[in-house]
Amino acid sequence: MSDSPDPAAVREEQPLSPEGPGDDAVAELDPQTRERRAAALAHVRTFGDPVLKSLATKVTGFGPELEREAEQMVSIMRDALGVGLAATQLGIMHRLLVVQAGLDATPTAIVNPELEWLSDDLAIALEGCLSLPGITVEVERPLHARVRGRDVHGESLMVEASGLEARVLQHEIDHLDGVLILDRTEREQRKGALRALREGTTYSLASVDDAPADDPSAPPAESSG
Repeated sequence: MSDSPDPAAVREEQPLSPEGPGDDAVAELDPQTRERRAAALAHVRTFGDPVLKSLATKVTGFGPELEREAEQMVSIMRDALGVGLAATQLGIMHRLLVVQAGLDATPTAIVNPELEWLSDDLAIALEGCLSLPGITVEVERPLHARVRGRDVHGESLMVEASGLEARVLQHEIDHLDGVLILDRTEREQRKGALRALREGTTYSLASVDDAPADDPSAPPAESSG
C-alpha cells in the first residue's frame, strides 16, 4: 500500500478492529473476562518475534491434529475477545486462520486461504492487532473479498465477505504472509506506532489528536494528503 490513501476510499467513522476491543473497552470488562483474556493473550506472539514477519507454509496434511489446532485457535480467539487469528500468531507456521466476525457468527477455520478477488471499492478504518498491543492505525483495504481455501477436513471452501468480515480475512491472510498493519498504514502513523512499541506505550490517532500542540514527544498528526 502507498503512503497516501486513495482519495476515493470511504473512511469508516468507527474502528473496525479485526482482533479485539481497544484498551478502553477492556478496562470495563469484569475481572473474570479480563483474566481469561490475559491468559489467552499469553499464547500470542507479539511485535519483535520473527515469526510475525515470516511466510507460513502450505498445509499438506489433514486430520485430527489440524482439527485440534483450529479448535485451540478458536478458543484463544474467543477468550482474547478477538474476531480473527492466524496460526503464525501462535508460532504455528501453517497457512491456517480462524474468523468469527460477530457474536452470532459461526467460527470458521480456513486452511491455505487465498484471496481470489478483491473489490475496487476501498475503505479506510482503524485496525488493532493482538500481536501489537496498544497500537491502532488506519488501514485502507478493499470493502469486499472472496477467499478460497479448504476446511480442516480438506474439503473445498469459499467465503464471500463484506465489511468487517472482509477486513478480518485480509488482516489474517496478511499475517500468514508476514505482513503487519504497520506495513499497511501511512508513514507518519507507522513512525508513531513504532516509537510507541519501542517505548512500551500506546498509539492511536485519538491520542495524537488529543496531545498538546507544544508536546515535543507527541507523534506527528496524520497528513491530510
